Amino acid sequence: MKLKILAVVFALVPTLAQAWWNEEWQFRKKISVTAAESADTPVLVGLHSGNFGYFKDTQASGADVRFLAGDDKTELPFHIEKYDAINGIGLLWVKVPHDNKQIWMYYGNPNAKTTANVAGSFDANQALVYHFDDATGVTDKTQNNNNPVQQAFSLLPSGIFGQGASFSGKDFINVASSQSLGVLTNKGMTFSAWVKMDGAQSDAYVMQLRDGGAEFVFGIDGLVPYARYTDAAGRAWNTPREAPLSKAGWHHLAFVASPGHLTVFADGKPAGSIAAPFGAMNGSLTIGAAADAKHGLVGQVDEVQVANTARSNAWVGMAAAQGQDGNGIALGDDEVKAEETTSYFTVILKNVTVDGWAVIIILAIMALIGWMVMIGKGIVIYRAGKDNTAFLEQFRRLGKDDPTKLDAAESDEERDLSGSPVSLALFGKHDHFQSSPLYHIYHAGVEAVNYRIGKSVGARAVTLSPQAVNTIRATLDAAMVREAQKLNKQMVLLTLSISGGPFLGLLGTVVGVMITFAAIAASGNVDVNAIAPGIAAALVATVAGLVVAIPALFGYNYLGSRIKENIADMHVFVDEFICAVAEHYAE
Repeated sequence: MKLKILAVVFALVPTLAQAWWNEEWQFRKKISVTAAESADTPVLVGLHSGNFGYFKDTQASGADVRFLAGDDKTELPFHIEKYDAINGIGLLWVKVPHDNKQIWMYYGNPNAKTTANVAGSFDANQALVYHFDDATGVTDKTQNNNNPVQQAFSLLPSGIFGQGASFSGKDFINVASSQSLGVLTNKGMTFSAWVKMDGAQSDAYVMQLRDGGAEFVFGIDGLVPYARYTDAAGRAWNTPREAPLSKAGWHHLAFVASPGHLTVFADGKPAGSIAAPFGAMNGSLTIGAAADAKHGLVGQVDEVQVANTARSNAWVGMAAAQGQDGNGIALGDDEVKAEETTSYFTVILKNVTVDGWAVIIILAIMALIGWMVMIGKGIVIYRAGKDNTAFLEQFRRLGKDDPTKLDAAESDEERDLSGSPVSLALFGKHDHFQSSPLYHIYHAGVEAVNYRIGKSVGARAVTLSPQAVNTIRATLDAAMVREAQKLNKQMVLLTLSISGGPFLGLLGTVVGVMITFAAIAASGNVDVNAIAPGIAAALVATVAGLVVAIPALFGYNYLGSRIKENIADMHVFVDEFICAVAEHYAE
């Protein structure tokens, strides 16, 4: 049970002391993703002086920022929309795998080069992303390069995320048709944007996609978002207008065309849906006004995204959760990389003199020998106790039967291993108590009995005289002494470690102190910084001596008590055996 508990504790150590991804980075911050999961969603990490007080420890451009998955090993693609370390503002988009509810942000490396990957921050289905973060105009952040062919709007210094776009009712963004913007009937499309209205709209188009006579429209009529699909024959399918928006503040609006269905989302929640058998389309895309300059939007727009697939409700919910307050994530505490400090023990060992090392090496050899003796003797005594118990149990069952009947002939294996009690205890068969000192005494006694009753010459005497019994007792006493000597063998090595280890250590310390003072006298430098390292190093020898002696002292006392128990059992058994022989072979 204890071993299992220790295994659990050691298994938890890596978790409790999580490794640092790269030693060149001085800081990291834990970030928990709190919004609903969705596959590889770009997550906005919004930093400001209120939730991140370490802008001064990053590069001014944020080039040293890195994001890692929850395993603290896998780097995640990300890009920077805005980073201003001086004013304390950061907008960073990270591609978070759907199975990660926790990521790490590393920072604090003045020599790092940026690894921001704008296109890699989005999945293959993302066709267009406008952050409105350019100095003039707007450009697509995906690798599809769906940049506007015409654009007329005003940049705002503060949108929902960084800069935004202002539309006056006549402003627009026109994007030419492309393969990535094409709509397939089996995949659909998704359009999302953050919108802030200046007032009720007069059937304003947030987005229009036209291909010949067919079109998708995503608009706001009054305060109600809606979507409409019109086929080439002029038939139209309009979503129900169910959820009016409040005038104040930013709203996340999304339009999803899934196969055979249109759905409008407002602030992450469905706001109208209708079945619509739309066909494949590959036309031009207009944002902010219709292609015929009607239905203009009056308000502000930010973070426009188009995907050539129908996104899930969870994806839309995640996008909506990343509003002005960054509710899609929770920022944890900042952690500082532990400074690598030189151990005092390392400093001490560096100042140990040659004679000190000589003493320490001798003490290490003594310690090794002492541990070998303690382990080996412990194994022998444990096995002897086990075999003694088994032998006594069978011997006492004999009652008035022949007390010599438990004796067995010595096997070749037993003779081979008899010289090494440890090998006998570990590798012997133990089929007739080979490691039992009591059995060895019994075996010697049985041989003496057999000799006295004449078994060796074929004649059998059925009685033993008192003199013969006394002779057998003398044989048992001699065997008991030999067994006691075996149990005490090599115990003297532990006494040497107990008494000699501290004295050797003291010798090393005294010599080390003498050398230290001699060096001070020769140099004339009596500064404490010159004395302390040498004295501390000299004391290492004494510590080494105590390390040798203390375990040996505990081991010697424990093993000595167990040996005394075995010897006491031998005395008792000799009396029991003599009584059994005298009674069985009485005149």
